[in-house]
Amino acid sequence: MIAGKLEVTIKINELPEAKTVENGWQQFEIDCDGRIISVTVKPKIYKKLTDAASYYPQWVAAIAGKLGQQTENGFVLSEPNIQVFERKPKAETTATPGAA
Repeated sequence: MIAGKLEVTIKINELPEAKTVENGWQQFEIDCDGRIISVTVKPKIYKKLTDAASYYPQWVAAIAGKLGQQTENGFVLSEPNIQVFERKPKAETTATPGAA
């Protein structure tokens, strides 16, 4: 048997409602198919989400972290990190396939 590393990645495209906890950290919950994932991040990391909502008409964020303590309805995401990407609308193709 070999050792592995379990990480969870959650993708969102809406700004979650966060509440401020101690030291200005932001805490929010994400409903993933009925499982409630609790995420607590530093203000600087949460700012990535608020900036994306302000600057991009469409965006997607990948929140990755370790499987933390289990809760009644889900679990806590420990050591979360957020990456935000602008989602560009797909360009419509005007050429028909096979036409030359």
